[in-house]
Amino acid sequence: MVHFGAMIELNQLSLQRGKNQLLQQVDLRLHVGYKVGLIGANGSGKSSLFKLLLGGLEADSGDLSLPSQWRIAHMAQEAPALPQAAVDYVLDGDSQLRQIQQQMALAEQRNEQHHLGELHAQLAAIDGYSANSRARQLLHGLGFHESEVERPVAEFSGGWRIRLNLAQALMSRSDLLLLDEPTNHLDLDATLWLEQWLKNHDGTLILISHDRDFLDRVVGHIVHLERQKLQLYKGNYSDFEKLRAERLSHQQQAFEKQQQRVSEIEDFVRRFKAKATKAKQAQSRIKELERMERIAPAHVDSPFNFSFQSSAKLSSPLLVLDKAALGYSSDKPIIDCCNLNLQPEMRIGLLGANGAGKSTLIKSLMGDIELLSGERRQGENLRVGYFAQHQLEALDMQASPLLHLQRIAPKESEQKLRDYLGSFGFRGDDCLDSVKLFSGGEKARLALALIAWQQPNLLLMDEPTNHLDLEVRHALTLALQSFPGALILVSHDRHLLRNCVDEFLLVSDGKVTPFDGDLNDYARWLSEAATNRVEDASIDSGPAGDDSQGGESALDRKERKRLQAARRQQLAPLRKQVAKLEQLVEQQAVQLEEINQQLADSELYDDANKLKLKQLLQQQAKLQQDSAATEEQWLDSLEQLELLSTELLVD
Repeated sequence: MVHFGAMIELNQLSLQRGKNQLLQQVDLRLHVGYKVGLIGANGSGKSSLFKLLLGGLEADSGDLSLPSQWRIAHMAQEAPALPQAAVDYVLDGDSQLRQIQQQMALAEQRNEQHHLGELHAQLAAIDGYSANSRARQLLHGLGFHESEVERPVAEFSGGWRIRLNLAQALMSRSDLLLLDEPTNHLDLDATLWLEQWLKNHDGTLILISHDRDFLDRVVGHIVHLERQKLQLYKGNYSDFEKLRAERLSHQQQAFEKQQQRVSEIEDFVRRFKAKATKAKQAQSRIKELERMERIAPAHVDSPFNFSFQSSAKLSSPLLVLDKAALGYSSDKPIIDCCNLNLQPEMRIGLLGANGAGKSTLIKSLMGDIELLSGERRQGENLRVGYFAQHQLEALDMQASPLLHLQRIAPKESEQKLRDYLGSFGFRGDDCLDSVKLFSGGEKARLALALIAWQQPNLLLMDEPTNHLDLEVRHALTLALQSFPGALILVSHDRHLLRNCVDEFLLVSDGKVTPFDGDLNDYARWLSEAATNRVEDASIDSGPAGDDSQGGESALDRKERKRLQAARRQQLAPLRKQVAKLEQLVEQQAVQLEEINQQLADSELYDDANKLKLKQLLQQQAKLQQDSAATEEQWLDSLEQLELLSTELLVD
């Protein structure tokens, strides 16, 4: 066990990779049990810092101190094409388990019964007999079906192998867990599961992530890597933004740019209020926009400032699917009888588990895969902008960003194209570099630039934030908010979804249906679905006299059902608490909106109304604080509900 005095300590440490100075005489102290979000621009040195902690790099000067007894686990970014089963690959993460198992096999060969008995006791002490079950639970949580856990690792695609690496890291008995962009290859359902798992993890965690909602719910400290320095902030990502915003707002130039950002957000608020039709969504969205307005100054020095312009000519509808069956086999369509009528300015987020058909739907809308039946009709002036991960691979690796753009705009001047690419972060000679030298984030920015140049009136975006850092995600959010065309978005980034879509469609059980609610409702829907699966499994478990379930006796089964019933009774008051807190969140949102409307009155800022203004500002501050606390209670209750539901499912 690690003592509470243990810590990670960097003293006057400098690190250089090639010609790039990444860290310059930095000091940092992280205590045991900290959950830390490591943030910074792509290429600033976050992954190199991980390699330093893992012993793969040495500091150029200064000292790194780690407790000598610490076991460090990390999530590998590549997975070999191994013939071993997925569940066995995950079990390899527990090195202590594997060591005992190897010793047991050797003891059996030598018929060393006494030693074998000692090894069995060691295995029991580390809960080794449940290891296979725990590995399967990790795989299920990360989106693997039971039928896949015995499949060879080599049969999975690259993205799914990264999930296996994540599961292997979570399986490790670690004092320090290092995770580099763990949500990049996850869907929203798996992201929510991982969030809960990490919150319950009792070791020290350092997490590289550009998913602000994920960081907000998992970490208690932020380490910001900027200008070769490390700055430690107490709190989650939103707290970090507020603290950093206070510092930046004192700079006049930054303040002027901040006002421009706030104006863009206010324009979107006006647009949203005019179009919102669902009360829950409106309240959730306005609350998020108010939060975004407060934190926007933290991004005033962002180097990215791009937009998506739409073509002048529009068709209504833009695109229609009529009684469409979607998939790759007429014998087994993934989605059946899909009806979708896309009008200009519709903004839709797709929800659903991985494999339910979200990407299939987008590919069918794009025309990349033919319909199995039904009809696809597109408007005369339809212009589609399509972003998907495979498009990054389709870039010409030998060409530069400038050449890519010149190929689709041969008549434009080079200076105009350079200026345009600069808004996506390709400045100076950067726009002349070959794509083969680019990181995943740079390739994604180039793909976005090529899409935006062509001025589509329908954007189909499948996980556009993978590989993008926080600054680019912020710029993308603003660009999508002001996009005048139609948008269909698949993303595990909840902040992007909350701020860029007006309605949700649920892709589930072979159907595409409207989802009447927001992302909190979706999290609750997932929890209830898990509970329903448990209850269905209990109903289908067979008559009391049937001993077919692995030799379970009727008495044992009766006790198991009693425990399950007791657990379900625990869920009832928790559900009531969640509903009560949800109602309070909505009430506070309405009260806050009323105060904000009063503060929008210009007469309030006259000298005669100073006292009233002061009172309203105090009320606003208190209500914002109360609202944040209520929302935190609500989320905690939701997480407890999900955890109890998951335990029921495991039982």
